[in-house]
Amino acid sequence: MHEVISDIHRWLTAGEEVVLATVVSTWGSSPRAVGAKMAITIDAKIAGSVSGGCVEGAVIESGLRMLQTGIPQLLHFGVADETAFNIGLACGGNIEVYIKNIEPDQFERIRAQIKTGVATAIVTVIDGPQELIGYEMLYTATGKFGAPMPPELDSIAKKLAKEGLRRNQSMSTEIQLAGKDDVRLFTDIIAPQPKLVIIGGVHIAITLSALAKALGYRTVVIDPRKAFNTKERFPQVDELIQAWPEEAMEEIDLSSSTAVAVLTHDPKIDDPAIKTVLGSDVFYVGALGSRKTHQKRVQRHLAAGVTPEQLERLHAPIGLQLGGRIPEETALEIMAQIIAVRNGQSS
Repeated sequence: MHEVISDIHRWLTAGEEVVLATVVSTWGSSPRAVGAKMAITIDAKIAGSVSGGCVEGAVIESGLRMLQTGIPQLLHFGVADETAFNIGLACGGNIEVYIKNIEPDQFERIRAQIKTGVATAIVTVIDGPQELIGYEMLYTATGKFGAPMPPELDSIAKKLAKEGLRRNQSMSTEIQLAGKDDVRLFTDIIAPQPKLVIIGGVHIAITLSALAKALGYRTVVIDPRKAFNTKERFPQVDELIQAWPEEAMEEIDLSSSTAVAVLTHDPKIDDPAIKTVLGSDVFYVGALGSRKTHQKRVQRHLAAGVTPEQLERLHAPIGLQLGGRIPEETALEIMAQIIAVRNGQSS
């Protein structure tokens, strides 16, 4: 949702009708995961994607027809190996895409919830008896909100939402209701937008923040030095904080969707930042410096009361070792390691 939400908001504000297409299941090869989205307007403006080829074209055509009928659709695309490459499913496979009109009030509820940074589950009836298709309910860890589900589905949807939030995984589920055809519900988990906090407005940070922004991260640069922390140097960064890290960290939610890259190479700035974030829930902490520099850093932190277990979380020297020699290559190494850690890969 994060990749399309700004475009949808702009289009709806301008009075345009918008269709949202969501990948609800995949088998075999698929370029996009379950939950991937594409938004479509009446004049065929698009944002996001649901595959890597001609499936997009078919989804756009169906979306444009749906803008006329207002009836949600579940689209099935099965691809044989010999034709898969031509439409973007490179090794063969199947995907299902659910398309629906976006109702402005419901979208604003979703958008407002996303802005809070709290994970949200959207449970939607995507197949089954016609009178049930399209029912939708929003849930968060604190409870449900929005329009109610039909009574026979409400408790089931709530259970699916809780399970999806626990696993942080979107999923399609088929259930049997007494006296009715099978019903399929799609649980769409919208996790908080990932965030990259960069300590130090150094040269590497310019490219690193741009890479992170392109990959959908909210970006924050912290540096007490005025010359390093300017909008001219970082025009694309979401938030610039000119303060010492221990002060700046009080303004930032250091959640499990946050990565921190410590880059100044100055212990006066780096050490307080490292000590703070190692005691937080951030999923990644990395610090610039050679192995020799890191050993000295470890000794300082141990003397300051940081535990060995906490220091094991610190990636230093920072980044995947790809042999980079220029700041832009180092930034790529850092972002690659952040992605690897977030996806549970060894780094």
